[in-house]
Amino acid sequence: MAETAGEPELTHQTQTLEKQVTGATIWLTGLPSAGKTTIAYELANTLRAEGRQVEVLDGDEIREYLSAGLGFSREDRHTNVQRIGFLAELLARNGVLALVPVIAPYADSREAVRKRHQAGGTAYLEVHVATPVDVCSVRDVKGLYAKQAAGELTGLTGVDDPYEAPQSPDLRIESQNQTVQESAAALRALLAERGLAA
Repeated sequence: MAETAGEPELTHQTQTLEKQVTGATIWLTGLPSAGKTTIAYELANTLRAEGRQVEVLDGDEIREYLSAGLGFSREDRHTNVQRIGFLAELLARNGVLALVPVIAPYADSREAVRKRHQAGGTAYLEVHVATPVDVCSVRDVKGLYAKQAAGELTGLTGVDDPYEAPQSPDLRIESQNQTVQESAAALRALLAERGLAA
């Protein structure tokens, strides 16, 4: 097709690129040490190898750099989730797949994030990494369960602080029954089903 004044020729490469820039937020919620972050990074590596723009919004990093002044009260947890939700939606509407492995223990906080995405017409998927607390406590990646058991820590989500599990997530992953690769593959299959991955 000939190029006309003010209209650059639309090449096959440009058309392909345009098809790939649909962003989305994929929120992985679950208990501490459920496997959320591990699955998110495994999936991110796969998607990047396919040429996708991906960011992992790690909850610990967000707390350090964006929510350093917040504690772990219900109000502060809600504020933290809304900040992350805003950042994720900003990335997603600019063509990035934002993987968010963040506990987000309260259903109303997660719902507020979903509504923000819906209002902006941005895709949002909720994934429940539904690892049982007894399995999480054995994994105990950060030593939180050991500290709670020793009386050195209170307010541990799912133990002595509430965790409101999603009732109707887009995907439920039982990480104790499969490998990290299998969990990431199940999530990637969901993205393909929703038109967010090839």
